[in-house]
Amino acid sequence: MSLSEARFHDLVDAVQQALEDIFDDSDLDIDLENSAGVLTVRFENGSQLIFSRQPALRQLWLAARSGGFHFDYDEDNQRWICDSSDELLSEMLERIVAEQAGAELEFDEI
Repeated sequence: MSLSEARFHDLVDAVQQALEDIFDDSDLDIDLENSAGVLTVRFENGSQLIFSRQPALRQLWLAARSGGFHFDYDEDNQRWICDSSDELLSEMLERIVAEQAGAELEFDEI
């Protein structure tokens, strides 16, 4: 069963808020900007993570230094899963933040 548009937006809003909370609670020197449904995380070294919603596809997209990734929401497991690698968003973020910012953060609640 496909996500309704309203449910999709609620899920993306929730994950973006959780991401903001995790980054706010970290010791990282970062700049967060959430505008028009796009969350941008800028690290001290100038690298960025950009999270954007794609309502027509019901996907959450992540742009990082290592590439662009598309995530579908798995209702059964209540997790965002990469459509090309089956990696969980939480696992990918732990790896990417370590690569880009040299920090270890936990994204288990994502």
